[in-house]
Amino acid sequence: MKKLLSFVTATLLFALFVLPVGAADDAMVRVIHASPDAPAVDIAVDGKKAVSGAKFKDVTDYLTLPAGEHKVEVFAAGTTKDPVLSQTLNVEAGKFYSVAAIGKLADIKLAVMEDNGKGEDGKSMVRVAHFAPDAPAVDVAPKGGDPLFSNLEFSKVSDYGTLDAGTYDLEVRPAGATDVVKALDGVKLDSGKNYTALAIGLLEGEPAFDVLLIPDGGEMASMPDTGLGGSSDTTSATPWAVAAAAALLVGTAYVVRRKQNA
Repeated sequence: MKKLLSFVTATLLFALFVLPVGAADDAMVRVIHASPDAPAVDIAVDGKKAVSGAKFKDVTDYLTLPAGEHKVEVFAAGTTKDPVLSQTLNVEAGKFYSVAAIGKLADIKLAVMEDNGKGEDGKSMVRVAHFAPDAPAVDVAPKGGDPLFSNLEFSKVSDYGTLDAGTYDLEVRPAGATDVVKALDGVKLDSGKNYTALAIGLLEGEPAFDVLLIPDGGEMASMPDTGLGGSSDTTSATPWAVAAAAALLVGTAYVVRRKQNA
């Protein structure tokens, strides 16, 4: 009987701590406001608000979204009519995505990137996204060195490159030139983490050209109550699993005691 109780306990521990808690058919999606002259925006998915008041340079947490096709609409914050952008987004279960609103308002569009959150000890993977609409094609290089990423044009995203974890002084240059558009001193790349460097803003005018370094992948954030699913399943699964485990353990112990007393 002790063997039976040990087996039940081990099975429950496996279910609680090894089996996934969240819905298996969800993707993880974050939103980036990278349109330099667009106002703060609200973003709706399948007709329901998912993000409110996102401003230029804002990057949301990852939100859960069921796998499949979704209608994404971008509105000026506080409005629900005449979206400035409407586009279909297709996401796959178990994957991380970054969805950026890029370009000037008159030509705004969504750029969809699949994020790699799987790190390697002692290494860091980095990619560059060129989202500065008035900037020419660029190279990104160590200070005074050969380019790590070459001839990247507006709206394009490089592949990931692998670097040793550490701190780097980098430069953004016009493609094929040695002039420095933006110096990036003291860029810290942590071991086992991957990053996207976003080139945003304007070379001429405001907001000024800048580079944001954001980590890729990681923990899922909960989706606001939009009816899109994800958050309620994710947050409620663990308590229900604990309750079920407790009930089963108590029931098993009761059976054991009865047999011992018989």
